[in-house]
Amino acid sequence: MSRPVILIVDDEKGVQTSVQGILEDAGFSAPAVSSGEEALELLLKKEIPVALLDVWLPGMDGLQTLAKIRQISPSTIVIMISGHGSIESAVRATKLGAFDFVEKPLSLDKTVLVVKNALHQFQLQEENRLLREQIEQKYVMIGDSIPMQALRQQIAFAAPTNGRILIYGENGTGKELVARLLYLRSRRNENAFVEMNCAAIPEELIESELFGHVKGSFTGASEDKDGKFLQADKGTLFLDEVGDMSSKTQAKVLRVLEEQRFTPVGGNGSIKVDVRVIASTNKNLEHEIELGNFREDLYYRLNVIPFQIPPLRERREDIAALTTYFLDDYARKYGRKAPSMTPKAMESLENYPWPGNVRELRNIMERIVIMTHQSRIDIYGLPESILSRTLQTPPEQEAESSLQGARERFEREYIMQKLIEYKGSVSRAAQALQIERSNLYRKIRQLGIPYSGRENGETD
Repeated sequence: MSRPVILIVDDEKGVQTSVQGILEDAGFSAPAVSSGEEALELLLKKEIPVALLDVWLPGMDGLQTLAKIRQISPSTIVIMISGHGSIESAVRATKLGAFDFVEKPLSLDKTVLVVKNALHQFQLQEENRLLREQIEQKYVMIGDSIPMQALRQQIAFAAPTNGRILIYGENGTGKELVARLLYLRSRRNENAFVEMNCAAIPEELIESELFGHVKGSFTGASEDKDGKFLQADKGTLFLDEVGDMSSKTQAKVLRVLEEQRFTPVGGNGSIKVDVRVIASTNKNLEHEIELGNFREDLYYRLNVIPFQIPPLRERREDIAALTTYFLDDYARKYGRKAPSMTPKAMESLENYPWPGNVRELRNIMERIVIMTHQSRIDIYGLPESILSRTLQTPPEQEAESSLQGARERFEREYIMQKLIEYKGSVSRAAQALQIERSNLYRKIRQLGIPYSGRENGETD
């Protein structure tokens, strides 16, 4: 295991030698340079967790070097070394981003302790960075269709602001994903992201959930409770399905948005908060306003920046990428090799209307990974809801009213039923139909029935 690198930047050879010795004895690698310029050159070549930087250096001084380090290697933790009479400079350096400072003549024990603390800080930063990367990978937006490109651009513009956002979209389109991305790319991403599904909370509890309550304010309130607005202070509150909120609660939410202040249920004093609100709905709120179900003033408060999430049927060109992503993701989770889709199976997925949108596609891919052990999924490996649409009798055949047409429709539907029953196996379907396999293949081609052709060497 490699030793952590601690860079020493000091023009006094005696300081370099003594600090190198104590740090190496403590288990560190401790290269030393004599100028800020040399330090910057080294930092450009490799990652260095911690640097001990003297305030007084020839050429570029310590404060100038610190400013450059913050630009080229912001993750490096810098400890300032201050000589006699330069404490004020060291304190100023700390305010500019230095982690700590040690004073000459150096106490070697204190120097090692400060270095260990700085290294711990570096490790915490790295853990946070890796965690953030994992979170961002989890909330990834798949697809390069024109609607998705426009949505990404909209997120990039809106995320760094404090503007309220109202996300419109059918169930399963990914409204929560968009809210998460807006939060992750905002200036509030170091603080909380708090979510509340307004449709899932009973009317009698929603005010307590939003604003909190004090002990004894109602039956069952055995202790004080913080509400979502307080939990989201300095952060972001996501109100999912806001169109299902009651008129009474709408009025109270409107007041909080106007004043950034609220009173817990049963409380006397008000609490001030700084919360960015992102809301979503699957309803047409303008129509709900006409019906008297939603407050117009709240609508305009929430709808500062409207987002429209397209349904999956309006971005069919993204289905292949989404399918591959979900298959790979669930294969990793379940420790399996990700299957691929045959061209006909992918065509079926792209032609399906997806009433449940991306959520439905994700659930189907998870089911396929769990229940199917084939390396390639053909149309008969798809759920019957998709397969039945794929195998529907073509309209031109349905229009045929002759006896021959009726017989062909019956044969087609009966053969398809058997193929579905036997997961596309022509051999087993032929046995069930009590005909030769070659005759069934001829019927399949004649009637235009999709099949994989696995058993006679044919391909899709």
